[in-house]
Amino acid sequence: MQQSSKKDRFIPLRKTDLINACIVQGQLVEADKKAFTELCHILVSTLHFEYHQTLETLKDNYAPFDPNADTLPVHATSQASLEDKQQVFAQTFAQVLNAANFEKVTEQDLQEALHEASLFKVRLEVEFSDFAEVVFYRRGEYQKTETLSKFWGLKKQQVTFTNYDKIAVYIKFKNAEYFAQKKAKNLNFEPDSTIIKLFQNVPKADLEMLFPNSEVRMRTLDKAIIGGSALVGGTVVLVTKLGASLLLMAGLISYWVGLSDKAVTIGTQELIALCAGAGVIGGFIFKEWSKFKNRKLKFMKALADNLYFKNLDNNAGVFHHLIDAAEEEESKEAILAYYFLLISQHPISSEQLDQQIEEWFAHQFNFEIDFEIEDALNKLHRFGLIEKQDTLYRALPLNQAHAQLDKEWDNIFSTPVNESDSKLT
Repeated sequence: MQQSSKKDRFIPLRKTDLINACIVQGQLVEADKKAFTELCHILVSTLHFEYHQTLETLKDNYAPFDPNADTLPVHATSQASLEDKQQVFAQTFAQVLNAANFEKVTEQDLQEALHEASLFKVRLEVEFSDFAEVVFYRRGEYQKTETLSKFWGLKKQQVTFTNYDKIAVYIKFKNAEYFAQKKAKNLNFEPDSTIIKLFQNVPKADLEMLFPNSEVRMRTLDKAIIGGSALVGGTVVLVTKLGASLLLMAGLISYWVGLSDKAVTIGTQELIALCAGAGVIGGFIFKEWSKFKNRKLKFMKALADNLYFKNLDNNAGVFHHLIDAAEEEESKEAILAYYFLLISQHPISSEQLDQQIEEWFAHQFNFEIDFEIEDALNKLHRFGLIEKQDTLYRALPLNQAHAQLDKEWDNIFSTPVNESDSKLT
């Protein structure tokens, strides 16, 4: 796995592997290893239940805007209610992305991406006025090097670029009235809908290919190649195949405009020559037009093929993917923080704990992370698994931690579902 160009909050391990890594470290006595593993599983299950409630919140509030909905609306929803649902959805979705350790792509990064040359030799144009809201989120930013072919494979060039491991796209389209005024036809999306997409392994320079209304345009180089080919080919056609026809047409035009007194007689042979010349010109124009269309189709296929392998999920399906990712990250953060507090001989500060975890991860896996210490401590404190003394923290012993999580489960099942609030931070 490549190291990020800057420290990332993402912990690149499965939670099962992380638990095993903690046990293998050897700081726990044999009798505590099983208890620690069981405690981790209960903690993961608790977070899973909380995130199930968050998933239901996302689904309920996204339903009116889902372009892929296959269920019938039971009753009409007022505009005010729709706006409330949109707001709740956007806030909850942003919280889930943050919990999954995604970072918002800044406006500056997005503008830089749109102005950088595409690695796929495709120029795209995006109609930004179609969107009411556009937000990109990314996770895993690092420098990547690939070898590209130039001049029809005769030359190889190594290119280093910024690559994103994961990209989440949130786009809300403007309403139907806007598109009616614009007289837009054959739209491949629903006005006033909100689309959610998740991609992997996306170069920063190619973020524009993720927009749903991007259109392929010919680059200046491609236009020059086609134009040069047409100029050379046209000259050859004029000289070699249309000489007689051009002389005949020149004679006719000169006679008609009074530049020549010599009348031109058009017989069967001359008529055939004119028709043949017109056919050659028409065929040449059609050939060059076909070249242009075929090259554009080639670019569109390259774009479609590229997106096919980079697309991970769409719309409501993205929720399940991101909820799972958020559960994983929240669980791993809590497990790491509790483990290092558990093996500590004395209470320690959040800064010391943060440093220990980051140094251990870098030494153990040769990967630097920006551990979210405050988020991890907040979760452990909310579940009652740690105690704070002034600015110092200590972990409850395993038997007390088990009892505390049992109380948490009692609270979960004694709270009505409709009163359960998301505890995302």
